[in-house]
Amino acid sequence: MNENPKDITIRRAVIADLPKLAEFLQFLVNAERPYDPTLKEGEIFYYDIKELILDSKSEVLVVDFNNQIVGSGYAQIRTALPYQIHELYGYLGFMYVDPEFRGKGLINLLINELKKWVSSQGITEVRLQVYSENEAAVNAYRRAGFAPITTTMRCDMSQLDDN
Repeated sequence: MNENPKDITIRRAVIADLPKLAEFLQFLVNAERPYDPTLKEGEIFYYDIKELILDSKSEVLVVDFNNQIVGSGYAQIRTALPYQIHELYGYLGFMYVDPEFRGKGLINLLINELKKWVSSQGITEVRLQVYSENEAAVNAYRRAGFAPITTTMRCDMSQLDDN
């Protein structure tokens, strides 16, 4: 497929986009299942997409190719922890690009637009979460200027021997 950059736009999501965005959310959940054994079976909704679209402290964007949504992401202004040097930060989530369109730089276009929105809110800190074993995503975020600062670890106590 030869995409012409003029055929690709990044725009704000609207309520009419909800069915496609709900589909993307389940694709995202299913892609993350191999990295997280604690996820429940069936449909999971990490967040309320409609609420994010309507929230003034959030910006939901979609990647549009010839009037077809092929990617999504959101930025949300969040309150930092009391001991952090910044009061507020931008949080990125719901980063998804249709497999057919991956490797074409669309995630970087999306991240750049979300960063611009965060910056327009007077915020200089941007964070996101990614499964450390998801090497493709980790590498994409590194290319976009992100660096890891913490690793969440877990221990399934039900799997421990009684010895």
